Amino acid sequence: MFNERDTHSPIQRRGCVEVICGSMFSGKTEELIRRMKRAQFAKQKVEIFKPTVDTRYSESDVVSHDQHAIPSTPVDSSGNILLLADDVDVVGIDEAQFFDDGLVDVVNQLAERGIRVIIAGLDMDFRGVPFGPMPALMAIAEDVYKVHAICVRCGSLAYVSHRLVDSEKRVLLGETGEYEPICRHCFNQLAKSVDNQAG
Repeated sequence: MFNERDTHSPIQRRGCVEVICGSMFSGKTEELIRRMKRAQFAKQKVEIFKPTVDTRYSESDVVSHDQHAIPSTPVDSSGNILLLADDVDVVGIDEAQFFDDGLVDVVNQLAERGIRVIIAGLDMDFRGVPFGPMPALMAIAEDVYKVHAICVRCGSLAYVSHRLVDSEKRVLLGETGEYEPICRHCFNQLAKSVDNQAG
């Protein structure tokens, strides 16, 4: 909407936070890459970060499951993002669920500097529990965009990334051999089956 005050002052950058969330294989990283490349096309200065733990496709690039890629800077803590995101218009952060809880404050600080921050990450872990700083990031975001994979068992919208291998580690990097996207109903059916076997 037109604001009369805007005619009396130079245009100022307005920071904002955008979160892209969903299960594995839902297109989160693909959407992050799309938004970052649009910003580059508009001649904006961009910087993309990912956690050093994520080396599945590349040590440095952010790479989607269908092999689209964009250069990034791996960092081992959220605080490093503040140090490295200098003189940029747009900051992208992939696999945000693997970062420490300090990421929320970092993102707020970036937005308050007038930077557009675009975050992609899993909203839930393999147990269906909200993952890392993602719930808080979704709460402070101006825009939350949830993408969905398709349940491989029934074809409904996927709800969670079901782990196919026997491990209770919360952070376990993997692909189609380790995870499958499934809907809420199939997830609950599998949980009941496991409980019955245990009983």
